[in-house]
Amino acid sequence: MPGNPYLNVLVTVFLTVIFIITSSYGLGFLARFIVKLRGAPRSYQEDTFAGYLFAAPWIVGFAIFVIIPLFFSLYWSFTDYRVTSRDPANWVGIENYYNILFKDAGFRASIVNTLYLTVIGLPLQMGVALFLAVMLNQKMRGERIFRMAFYLPVILGFNTAVLLCWRLMLNTGTGIINQIIRALSSSFPPFGYVTRALIFVQEIITSFFLGINTGKFNLMIKVLEAGFPVENRVPLWVQSPLWTKMSVILLMIWGCGTMMLIFLAGLNNIPRELHEAAEVDGASAWQRFWKVSFPLLSPYIFYNLIVGLISSLQIFEPIFVLYRDNQPIVSSTISMVYYLWQKSFSHFEIGYGSAISWVILVIIFIVTVVQFRVQDRWVTYEIY
Repeated sequence: MPGNPYLNVLVTVFLTVIFIITSSYGLGFLARFIVKLRGAPRSYQEDTFAGYLFAAPWIVGFAIFVIIPLFFSLYWSFTDYRVTSRDPANWVGIENYYNILFKDAGFRASIVNTLYLTVIGLPLQMGVALFLAVMLNQKMRGERIFRMAFYLPVILGFNTAVLLCWRLMLNTGTGIINQIIRALSSSFPPFGYVTRALIFVQEIITSFFLGINTGKFNLMIKVLEAGFPVENRVPLWVQSPLWTKMSVILLMIWGCGTMMLIFLAGLNNIPRELHEAAEVDGASAWQRFWKVSFPLLSPYIFYNLIVGLISSLQIFEPIFVLYRDNQPIVSSTISMVYYLWQKSFSHFEIGYGSAISWVILVIIFIVTVVQFRVQDRWVTYEIY
């Protein structure tokens, strides 16, 4: 390769294009040769060649960047492979899996943290998405602007710039979120009482989960002994282990736009005649929603539940950006995927990290299969 870095980039791009063209034609010729051996007519052979020629870039990319790394990951999960070690990887059998499942306290803590985000964060995320969908389903002026505003966080995503903005907003002393809470609590005292009650309940729940991590519940006892929060108390979003997971949940709720759109599509698909018949029978607005709309939304709730479960079990970016350099409290919010990153790319234990990735895959697979198994008990498709 030439020494000029710009020329290196041009050569790499040229070789990549040549590889894509060559592999595409090669896959197309291979597919045509196979159907020719089966005795297919000439027109079918040409169609097969054209189909695989245009699909080849994706197929080759999928094989190179997914299939091959998948098999390497499976192999390395049974070794002690470390990137920084000059020694060859040694075959250790199921030792990595045994350590992960029965000895690794860090991985158990990551499971508990992920469980917190899933059990508490996902219902809150879906609840807010459903509430917004119901509100936006009402005919009102500017509804398209509101829909765009609530979907905008999905477009922005969890990129670094957005998450750093959230980090500033979540600052306990100068963050705009706590400034708003302080202002509302001062001008409207009932809001302050509700906020302090929510803070008290949230800290009890979080200290309980932290107690599960450590096997000791001293922190929860201290929270209970401290009693109801004092006046003007605000959440310590990114400064306390009692609030780190809730700040991540806040970000999950902020990004509920996709769920909201799916619920909105479901509400629009419900026949209007059902609501009119219920209204004639004297049903209130709440009864029409709970007895008519909600049961018919069950397929959409099921879809959002599956996608949300998989997403919450793989959450990584908010934790990485908000708490990566906050070492004293990062352990209170480490998720399974963050722990995988830590072992693989921070400690360079590729073999151990590969085993963690397969354990996470199995957990997600089991949770998804269980959800599909029990869907018949509460999901209804008859009306569609």
